[in-house]
Amino acid sequence: MADVAPATQQPELNRVIGPALLLLFVVGDILGTGVYALTGKVANEVGGAVWLPFLLAFVVALLTAFSYLELVTKYPRAAGAALYTHKAFGLHFLTFMVTFAVMCSGLTSASSASKAFAGNFAKAFDLSLGDGIALTAVALGFMTLVALINFRGVGESVKANVVLTCVELTGLLIVIGVGAWALGGGNGDLSRLTEFNTPPGESVLLSVTAGTALAFFAMVGFEDSVNMAEETRDPVRIFPKVMLIGLCVTGLIYVLVAISAVALVPPSELGSGDTPLLKVVSAGAPGFPLSIFAFITMFAVANSALINMMMASRLLYGMANERVLPTVLGKVHRTRRTPWVGILFTTVIAFGLIWFADLTALGGTTALLLLCVFTVVNVAVLVLRRDPVEHRHFRAPTVIPVIGAVACAFLASPLSGRAAADYRVAGVLLLIGVVLWVITYLSNRFIPGAISRT
Repeated sequence: MADVAPATQQPELNRVIGPALLLLFVVGDILGTGVYALTGKVANEVGGAVWLPFLLAFVVALLTAFSYLELVTKYPRAAGAALYTHKAFGLHFLTFMVTFAVMCSGLTSASSASKAFAGNFAKAFDLSLGDGIALTAVALGFMTLVALINFRGVGESVKANVVLTCVELTGLLIVIGVGAWALGGGNGDLSRLTEFNTPPGESVLLSVTAGTALAFFAMVGFEDSVNMAEETRDPVRIFPKVMLIGLCVTGLIYVLVAISAVALVPPSELGSGDTPLLKVVSAGAPGFPLSIFAFITMFAVANSALINMMMASRLLYGMANERVLPTVLGKVHRTRRTPWVGILFTTVIAFGLIWFADLTALGGTTALLLLCVFTVVNVAVLVLRRDPVEHRHFRAPTVIPVIGAVACAFLASPLSGRAAADYRVAGVLLLIGVVLWVITYLSNRFIPGAISRT
């Protein structure tokens, strides 16, 4: 691929992230809000064997992580999947759509997390905000706070992530501890772990794959960390160990949470409502102060919003430097050394999503978009084997990205049992992306050298 013209001289991003902060970033991003809400929904798909889809989702995520590790150590720069797609295929349209899909997944996740934060804020403080302007105002205020932390600096943002990650980890460890205590005392029913409750006429395999396609939403987040490559000290050495440890830790937590949940609460009851883990704690430890969980969930979704907004702004910064997006999006603040235009741009979009969109149905769409992106990344790592670099880097066994591409493509396809609504919402989003690509392409045609290769 032809080299792109260098961007206008400006300050570099500040390299302040070491192994410990990066590990907490990875773990905090993966944990997010998914496990707090999805355990019951997965139970609706498979019944008592709710742990199996989480385990399979972990395996698929681990396969794709190997591809990301090869690429981030080979090209240790911000932009992630968009950069890899651009280098592998050199097609501006494909690069733009991958960028758009990743950014949409981050912004919709952060915006829905802001709405969830507002709801849990009202519950934690016993406020009656309803579902109207007051609740939206809290969500917008929270998103503004996220933007200010993001602008303040990556050090402050990642340190805030440390605190929030510890809070959400505490919540999940409480669930696991309550499950172990109750089971040790003779309560609960471990026989449910092998039960498959499938709808009439549907195979167990289809139920498991549908549950895995849903559970995969809880595993995404590890890919966000590659957008922090330019702010990580020695990323080539640090990333492989940290990302694999982070994935294994979260995978283990998910499986243990799923086992505790279904052992203490029947799958049919677990799958009703939006607070499955609250039911688990209530069943295993009736005397536990359940109001604490409102605060824990509130901080968990706050962490998701912060990390996703960090990812989106760094993605825009990286692609602007690659001349795939307008260079103004890559401007770095001279004193704070953060991508302030990218932060402002993504925050404005998030405001629009919070104000106008009902994001409750976008969880499956977010997973669908990212599975499509992961399919492209797994193929890109094979294509880029013909582009050697001078420095040493991680190299995945060839069979792993091959299996990863097939697995991701399958979970993104209708064959997995994915809901039709996911495709409808994704179709609308991608159509918007096509319109934005046409506008960006036509604008860049008037700037010599803006697009290196189309």
